[in-house]
Amino acid sequence: MKCAPFDYVRPSSVEEAVTTLRQAAGDGKILAGGQSLVPVMAMRMARPSVLVDVNRIPGLSSVEVDARALRVGALTRHALLEAQDEHPLLAEAAGWIGHTAIRTRGTAGGSLAHADPSAELPVVAVATGATVTVAGPDGLRELDAADLFTGMMTTALADDEMITSVRFPRPDRWGFAEFARRHGDFALVTAVVTGFGDGLRVTLGGVSAAPVRAHAAEEVLAGGGTARDAAQAASQEIEPTADLHGSVPFRRAMAAEMVRRALARVGPGE
Repeated sequence: MKCAPFDYVRPSSVEEAVTTLRQAAGDGKILAGGQSLVPVMAMRMARPSVLVDVNRIPGLSSVEVDARALRVGALTRHALLEAQDEHPLLAEAAGWIGHTAIRTRGTAGGSLAHADPSAELPVVAVATGATVTVAGPDGLRELDAADLFTGMMTTALADDEMITSVRFPRPDRWGFAEFARRHGDFALVTAVVTGFGDGLRVTLGGVSAAPVRAHAAEEVLAGGGTARDAAQAASQEIEPTADLHGSVPFRRAMAAEMVRRALARVGPGE
């Protein structure tokens, strides 16, 4: 199929992009890497009347490092995240995204704004307590990643707002595990364990409409429980739904196994 007709706008600044989105009155979409948007437009599942191409806006591809975090511009490509060594968890997660061509074009901001529950970066963002900077008609505001994702492929972004950067704190220790039918496929279950100070945070993707913290598993770990006990707790507190990729028991089992594998890289014994 072909995309429905649309107007193409290529702004030269964030302010111009926001203005264009506001004028589109909810019928505009941002084009960054296009790896998610273009296919759904081709299938006419999305029919924006205005496409706002932000790829020429300067300053959105920068990567800044400080003592505690990595701040990446919204246009930072997945391939660059995979290649950098300042945030190893982010690098590993980016390496699981699609295939080389997708990682070459796909962007950090686009992945978060698309909010696919199976995507890797949203899970890492919640797991690390990332902060998302958003530009809108009233200027800039910041959102905790946990507050950004509000449901299946929906976010707290207004129609006339765009992500400009994301700050990913660097955990003291971490573990990442993902199950997909084939490398490059959408993840069926992703588990990320992050440690900041003494505590451990367990976050799952692919088991609900948005990334979810496994608080019961975290309490098991805080109480000195084993990785296996925590993995079992995580599998029981989630509410996955069945689809053509797997039943509810299958996803629970995969969640437990991915949590166990991620924890194995952090330290708690079996």
